[in-house]
Amino acid sequence: MFVFRNNTIERFFPSSYSFSGYDDVSVIPENEDAYVWFYQAPIKFDNGLLAEEINAMRQKFQMVVNQISPSKNMIAFTMDWPYLAPISDSDFRVKEAIAKYNELLVSSASAHSNLKVIDIREFTRQYPIAELMDWKFYFLSQMGLNPRLAKPFQEWFAKKLDQIALKRKKCLVLDLDNTLWGGVLGEDGIDGIKIGGDYPGKAFLYFQQALLELSKNGVILTVCSKNNEKDVFELWEKNPFLVLRKEHFAAWRINWQDKATNIKELAEELNIGLDSFVFVDDNPTERELIRQMLPMVSVPEFPDQPYELPVFFESLVENYFKVYAITDEDRSKTEQYKANAQRVNLQKSFADFDDFLVSLDIHLTIEEANEHNIPRIAQMTQKTNQFNLTTKRYTDADIKAMVQQGCKVYCLGVADKFGDSGITGCMIVAGNEIDTFLLSCRILGKGIEFAFMKQVLQSLKEEGLIELKAKYIPTAKNAQVADFYDRCGFVRVSSSESGETDYAIALHNLDLKVNDVYHIEIK
Repeated sequence: MFVFRNNTIERFFPSSYSFSGYDDVSVIPENEDAYVWFYQAPIKFDNGLLAEEINAMRQKFQMVVNQISPSKNMIAFTMDWPYLAPISDSDFRVKEAIAKYNELLVSSASAHSNLKVIDIREFTRQYPIAELMDWKFYFLSQMGLNPRLAKPFQEWFAKKLDQIALKRKKCLVLDLDNTLWGGVLGEDGIDGIKIGGDYPGKAFLYFQQALLELSKNGVILTVCSKNNEKDVFELWEKNPFLVLRKEHFAAWRINWQDKATNIKELAEELNIGLDSFVFVDDNPTERELIRQMLPMVSVPEFPDQPYELPVFFESLVENYFKVYAITDEDRSKTEQYKANAQRVNLQKSFADFDDFLVSLDIHLTIEEANEHNIPRIAQMTQKTNQFNLTTKRYTDADIKAMVQQGCKVYCLGVADKFGDSGITGCMIVAGNEIDTFLLSCRILGKGIEFAFMKQVLQSLKEEGLIELKAKYIPTAKNAQVADFYDRCGFVRVSSSESGETDYAIALHNLDLKVNDVYHIEIK
């Protein structure tokens, strides 16, 4: 990345980054992958001049953002004031200038989809103002931030990059007693548990309200509790103060089995990896069990007191679930996984697989990348591991650049009688080679991957493509697709010791008829 800056900040960013001169926007190098705008409030004691200088920075920012290619990401940090010494309390000129500067960044992000804005105050508010600057380093080397904060800043910025890339955990596994409410259901009864009303019930009520918002924004909620299932179901139905009820959970294990086994069963039912789980339980013994038995599951420390729950929730979001933007598919995630469980149960009642597929009334929608689906396509490349032939990671700006360079980028939408799974598949063809082929695990098991492949190959054939190349790159998680291209009729060309395999397929005599159990729409 190339960083536009107005003072010394090199040690706050990775060594691979390059930097502009101080306050220099005369050169915008074209060979950079992405750009960072990091301007800080200058040190001046004439607040009128300082406000004017900040206003001038707005013009420089506008000039730069308008010149950067839409196919390249730009990250802009808002401005804070680590040092400000107004002589009168009624002098708001500098604060107003900074507010207008930050408003410009936010409004520009609406107009430029490749621009992402990071609020620097999320970092600076963690420290007293006296710690934000070290005047010795400012006078010696014009460093506007205390160099002792470089390491925590880099860690925080790395999290922000993950959030921009839409990387996060998928599933939150929740205990019940003394976690979602105060008390023990089996001892206190439906009306005796503490939820709502005065403290501590109010703290648990707030926690449930917060978790509900997580669910609305794409985090799958599940339950793993040592309880009688019948008692919990009755509580969910009859207690009027609960926020989270049965319909808010995609799956549950409410029994007396050990929780490690239960969580593995939840992972199998939902068809997601254990490394996508976060386990929340008030019992330190249960937490230690999961850390020992399932080290890939994240296990945060639960607070000792209910009044600490709001701070705990904030840490959950920041450490595991925060992303830069929420997609439409995220908002319907719980319903999608619940519908998938219904499909699994339905399949058990059919002896013939094709009869099962017909009963589902599957609709496949294939369309090329556009402004609306590119964020979701990028998100899938970042998050999909198991059914992913190459596991290449791309941002939305990367996808836009590929489209501009002539690559064919297709996405797949899937719906059936149980609901709409949204955009759950992607195929990227660069020239005459498949760069990416992936599907969300929750739509597997119904032959959709083969229908998607055949339909795209048919489109490429109609456009005059004669031969298509492909590659399988093995990872720790995608072993299940090692023979996918073989099953699609591709011919192995070469294979390395690491398992990386090159394929090719001739399209002219290929049978690309798709099973008519799928209703396919090409947009």
